[in-house]
Amino acid sequence: MRRIVARSNPHYQALKKLCESGRGRRKSGRVLLDGMHLIETYGCHRGIPEEILVSDSGAVRPEIARYLERGRSAQTVTLLSDALFGELATVDTPSGIMAVVPLPVAARKLDHAADTVLLDGVQDPGNVGSILRSAAAAGFRQILLSIDCAQAWSPKTLRAAMGAHFQLDIHEDSDLPEFLAAYRGQSVATTLAASVSLYSANLQGSLAWVFGSEGLGIRPAVLAATDQRLHIPMPGATESLNVAAAAAICLFETLRCRRVETFR
Repeated sequence: MRRIVARSNPHYQALKKLCESGRGRRKSGRVLLDGMHLIETYGCHRGIPEEILVSDSGAVRPEIARYLERGRSAQTVTLLSDALFGELATVDTPSGIMAVVPLPVAARKLDHAADTVLLDGVQDPGNVGSILRSAAAAGFRQILLSIDCAQAWSPKTLRAAMGAHFQLDIHEDSDLPEFLAAYRGQSVATTLAASVSLYSANLQGSLAWVFGSEGLGIRPAVLAATDQRLHIPMPGATESLNVAAAAAICLFETLRCRRVETFR
């Protein structure tokens, strides 16, 4: 186990860039996972982290101590003071443990016949993470994000998705109209202006669900490329739904319509 005690340490400065900058993550090809749950989920789906970072106080927590004692928790274990660790953390109460892992890439090439979730300009990382979590739970593995979406591998998005990233094939900076033009299933968008209800739609066969930005909705060019537009009935006085809530409703309505065995 090595120890870093100075902020000026070159390795520590590199770790800071992973926390603060998408450019830093892309340039290094690395990403930080914060917390035991994310680290263990990564281990289940992707393997051993390159490096584990532990704070002084985190090292004595039973859960973290047991993880380190198992051996092969990472190629390298680095101990940081609570102050240095806290500067890397993205939450008010630091978890005490982080992992450095290779920036994951989609395991499969784009499949124009697979169930897919497309996000068009969804800029809140919490919403992106929540949608990824719902998609993984509903069995939608292929995810496309437009260039103006929140970064899929930012700390906030990772935290909101709770490990769902490692069950998905995520394609960032995607050309959504191009994908939709080649899609061999049915593409569906949710809009407030649509006349057809979600609950009367045919959701059989391969589906590409499109969800738009929190304020502007789906861009006209993307909407024009979809096959069907639906609205979610809202008998209450609320004007609209949070995009993450709308996505969860649509994805699980798809399961209900298909009578998925595991959903019964």
